[in-house]
Amino acid sequence: MGMSTGGGGSSLNNEINVTPMIDVLLVLLIIFMMIIPMSRKAIDTQLPDPNPQPSQPNVNPDQIVLEILPDDKYAINKQAVEKADLFNRLKSMYDPRPEKIIFVKGDTTVKYANVIWAMDQARGAGVKVIGVAPK
Repeated sequence: MGMSTGGGGSSLNNEINVTPMIDVLLVLLIIFMMIIPMSRKAIDTQLPDPNPQPSQPNVNPDQIVLEILPDDKYAINKQAVEKADLFNRLKSMYDPRPEKIIFVKGDTTVKYANVIWAMDQARGAGVKVIGVAPK
């Protein structure tokens, strides 16, 4: 660094002072080193097996499927049930069972309120787990 003392022939020195730029660079480097590991977010996923084994149909005869059909009709395991008798039928089926699981199938044309009503009836009859089965 050139410095002139108060003499006669002073000339301007055109050198860039890089010390402040290096300080800023080091501060930015430290900031990025701290931010990068914290910004990584991990999502736990379970992907399906690309080579699935052929599965046997696991139809369990103990499973109960409640179907909600159009026009306020209901069926338990393909047997028609009246709306007024639905709770009593479910209650009599689930009282002796240790596992209280039901699968609900709703037709695509029925109202959502009917499906929820049927699920409420099943919950009131003692069902602990309600699964939704595709139609």
